[in-house]
Amino acid sequence: MDTLDTLTAIEEIRLVEARYARFADEKDWSALAGLFTDDGTFEPRDADGKPLVVMNGRQAIADTLNAVSGRGVTPIHMFFTTEIEIISATEARGVQSMADLLFRGPDAPPSPGLPDFTEMQGWGHYHSTYVKVDGAWFIKERVQTRTRLVFLP
Repeated sequence: MDTLDTLTAIEEIRLVEARYARFADEKDWSALAGLFTDDGTFEPRDADGKPLVVMNGRQAIADTLNAVSGRGVTPIHMFFTTEIEIISATEARGVQSMADLLFRGPDAPPSPGLPDFTEMQGWGHYHSTYVKVDGAWFIKERVQTRTRLVFLP
C-alpha cells in the first residue's frame, strides 16, 4: 500500500472508532454491533485482567450491551490517542486509550462481574483487530483492558 492508501485506511478506522463512542453514548446497541464483523468478538476485562463477559457475534454484542447498559444507565465514552497499524489492504490492528463513566439509576440492571454502584469511572485501552469487507472497515476482535476502575455507591 502506498502512503495515501495507508493514511486513508487509518482515517477510515478512526471514523469507526468515533462512531463506536457515539453509538455507545446514544445507547444505539444495534448500530454499535454493526461496526463489528458478523462473527466479531468483544471481551471487556476488569482491572485485574479477568474477562467480565465474552460476546461473540453482532447479536450477542447488541443484546449483552443492552441488557447491562440499557434501562436506567447513562454511559459516557471518551477516546484519546489511537495507534493504528495497517497490516495489509484488508487487515489492521490498533490500541486506543479510553475512559468511560457509567451512571446508574435505581432501576438499572446489575452489571455482571461488577459490584453494585451508582457511578463507575474507568480508564484503559481497546485492543482491536480490524478487517476491510466490501470496501468498509469493521472490528473483528476487541479486548477492553483496564488500568483502573472506581465504583461509587
